[in-house]
Amino acid sequence: MTALDGTADQSADRVVVAEVVDRVITVDEVAAVVATDQDGAVVTFAGVVRDHDGGKGVTALDYEQHPSAGSVIAEVARTITADHPGVRVAVLHRVGALVVGDVALAAAVSSSHRADAFTACAALIDLVKERTPIWKHQRFADGTDEWVASL
Repeated sequence: MTALDGTADQSADRVVVAEVVDRVITVDEVAAVVATDQDGAVVTFAGVVRDHDGGKGVTALDYEQHPSAGSVIAEVARTITADHPGVRVAVLHRVGALVVGDVALAAAVSSSHRADAFTACAALIDLVKERTPIWKHQRFADGTDEWVASL
């Protein structure tokens, strides 16, 4: 890939993993793949299924993806590395049936300095939630349910 100034764009090389998967995920696995000897910071995020939403008790949920979700989350990760030079990114979003306490979204960003890693990780999570076409079907303790776009 070539940047606007004609130089090689290395941002895609700094996306270690960016996938939508149907298996258990952890922040430990994403943190392990981004860390290098040059990094002074590895910032992680775990989006965990909570036991409530909108004042109702949540008992379980299912995440479903659009066929483009994998390519979209990869593009989001490339955007973050392009916007934040010097960071490495790993992000996984889980789909399928999840229960309270399961990790639905795991992300890690490494950098030489903590400020860069924190800023890029926050931007990554926000952009994943904004752009990745994933929907959740929540089941509530009162027997009702609802569909919610993204996270």
